Amino acid sequence: MRTFTEIDAYLEGVPADRRAALQALRETILDVAPDAVECISYGMPAFRVTGKVICYFAAARGWCAFYPGGLVPQFEAELASFSTSKGTIRFQPDKPIPDPLLRRIIADCVVRASVRSRK
Repeated sequence: MRTFTEIDAYLEGVPADRRAALQALRETILDVAPDAVECISYGMPAFRVTGKVICYFAAARGWCAFYPGGLVPQFEAELASFSTSKGTIRFQPDKPIPDPLLRRIIADCVVRASVRSRK
């Protein structure tokens, strides 16, 4: 298994359709959380705010995944058309998470990281 130290290097090895979807996700994360610092954590692209990882993303065989650090119940109904588990939203590259929903989830990630950093 190849290890990466930068998100760009991670994305280079991802098939074009998933790479484009993940790059768009990356740009949205940085737009919502402009102070986020990119890193690799647990072998996946991740983003830190106030020293805490707020979210991750990854490519898998045939799909992409966004890991917002636990799904908040308020988003469950809106994510009904996606494959989800406790901390994962899986999506097809040509059917990404709708931008307004994604932005609200990322904003929630930032708030949760802020609360964790105060403890």
